[in-house]
Amino acid sequence: MDDKRFHLGWFMNFTPDEWQSPFGQGGEPWDGQFYIEMAQTLERACFDYMMIEDKLMVSEAYGGSAEGGLRTGMMAPKHDPVPLAVAMGMATSRIGVVATMSTLGYPPFLMARLSSTVDSLTKGRFGWNVVTSAEDLAAQNFGLDKLPPRELRYEMADEYMEVMDKLFGSWDADAVVRDRARGVYADHTKVHPINHVGKFYKVRGPLNTVRSPQGRPVYVQAGASPRGRDFAAKHADSIVSVASGVPAMKAFRDDIRARAITLGRDPDTIKVMFLVTPTLGETARDAQDKHQRMLESPSFIDDMLASISAITEIDFAQFELDRPLPHQLVTNGEQGSLDKFQNWGSGKTLRELVIDGSGGLCSSVELIGTPDQVAERMGEVMAEIGGDGFLICTPVLRVSRRYITEIADGLVPALQRRGLTRTHYAHAMLRDNLQEF
Repeated sequence: MDDKRFHLGWFMNFTPDEWQSPFGQGGEPWDGQFYIEMAQTLERACFDYMMIEDKLMVSEAYGGSAEGGLRTGMMAPKHDPVPLAVAMGMATSRIGVVATMSTLGYPPFLMARLSSTVDSLTKGRFGWNVVTSAEDLAAQNFGLDKLPPRELRYEMADEYMEVMDKLFGSWDADAVVRDRARGVYADHTKVHPINHVGKFYKVRGPLNTVRSPQGRPVYVQAGASPRGRDFAAKHADSIVSVASGVPAMKAFRDDIRARAITLGRDPDTIKVMFLVTPTLGETARDAQDKHQRMLESPSFIDDMLASISAITEIDFAQFELDRPLPHQLVTNGEQGSLDKFQNWGSGKTLRELVIDGSGGLCSSVELIGTPDQVAERMGEVMAEIGGDGFLICTPVLRVSRRYITEIADGLVPALQRRGLTRTHYAHAMLRDNLQEF
């Protein structure tokens, strides 16, 4: 394929913006307008989708207290992503909106009904970021003492996805006839109970919503462990990944594609999006200085450690900053994120792990420079990997209008001039735009 274009997405939270910055919004208001305007700006830049991450608890992992996440507004408050996705989708016409929803929090019928409804409201631009939740505190908000082991969670999630696909298929594409002469809105012979009885779920169906524009939402997933990669390769239309450098990025994508082929899927239908955090400046020195100021910010280390503690349920406050981790860590939480962060065997101190790779958790490859320099590097990286795109985020997932403008009006035009990203949308629906190239 001669098309050298790649896809662009944005990874975000429905949390306070960069509220302490002179370029922030001060953490108010919570009416979503800031993010609605952000969606409109990114649509102008022809992004494929925006993905809203989510958690279902107030974390107490860092320092054994909720203070770390609440004091800085980094991990909480965190509002529900689905209403925001609807608001962003109805204020735009082409960009996709992806909401994170956990199989822990929704029975399959409610998840399918909600997703189908949002896909209709956004005219076929909705995506579901499939997660099982990875925190015992989240489980305790749903009547459980602790999460099931990771392998069992994936077994449950596989059946969950089977039920979801059956529910989305419970209305035939031509079930709605709207025959005024006969007084028939929907043909009852084309709406089918699914009668699923499995190991974990029992669902009669059918959905009581019409078949949505895409048939089902785009599935997004972020599996990093071997079991997680199998799950993603089996179900996902787009996969979110953070790797450690170009060789690891290429190895991850190649591995996903090989797993997809083994599962009987066309690997070209799966778009792997690598998380990156570009730092842009008017000159290369300006960008480097800006990046260094971020790393030297008094709150940066704490913010990053609170974040990795929350998603892995390991208290990183217990370790000395200027010594290597005492042993290789394991978790029932997000093991892939933990493995990427701890980089076991590198000999780096905890402080070095935090600052490694432009902030560690949200950058697969260093991108620091002018818009033209960063665009050139992104093209080189994607050519070496083979595809499929980048998911842009900020190191601690807080964003300002200034950063949005730097990306949309600085970096994206530089990418477009090189023919690396689209200049217009060819299709109306998210899945079609993802499959365009």
